[in-house]
Amino acid sequence: MSFPVITIDGPSGAGKGTVCLRLAQALGYRLLDSGALYRIVGLKAFEAGLLNELSLTEQVVADITELTQSLDIQFLPRDTGDVDIVVDGVNVAGEIRNETVGGYASKVAALPSVREALLALQKNMANESGLIADGRDMGTVVFPNADAKVYLTASAEARADRRVAQLQQAGERADYAAILTSIQERDERDENRSVAPSKPAKDALVLDSSSMNADDVFAQIKKFCQQKGISF
Repeated sequence: MSFPVITIDGPSGAGKGTVCLRLAQALGYRLLDSGALYRIVGLKAFEAGLLNELSLTEQVVADITELTQSLDIQFLPRDTGDVDIVVDGVNVAGEIRNETVGGYASKVAALPSVREALLALQKNMANESGLIADGRDMGTVVFPNADAKVYLTASAEARADRRVAQLQQAGERADYAAILTSIQERDERDENRSVAPSKPAKDALVLDSSSMNADDVFAQIKKFCQQKGISF
């Protein structure tokens, strides 16, 4: 039996996380936040003492790959709009978002064997229930045969505005110019990298959320999914 898969790709700040959460709750599908996976592996590899060396030996790489293959990862939406990230029974949502773990993620993301293991892990998630996959190459690389593919984007300026608002709401200082430059630089890297560049799948709905609110985005994606035969 095959289960429906909906992929939502696009740059950070376009609104992917919000709409993916709403879709998962509306449909009762499993949620996949692919952007969190390397952070999870990085954290677990550090906790296992595998990232303490200056250089990763062949044996350490093999151990990190084996660790990756063994992880039980679940993304569990909450009514508050947050998502619990449960790894081997422990919620690590609060641990993986800091810059230190981001550094661990960069190390493990450079390992081809880890990338392959995570690709298999993501594909396996679609064998258990309907799936909402949030990422940058979900519809092009991971799930090329997905039932419905969406590429959700927004202007760099709109995404910078949203990030500034998030930081200010959290009581933090926000430098709009620096945030905008960071977003533009990341877009350049993501769109021009040699492996799995961020781009819409040929059969994806391309949606610009720059001047749309969350309800409008959800309504348009829901309509598109219904046209693809997915019942809400």
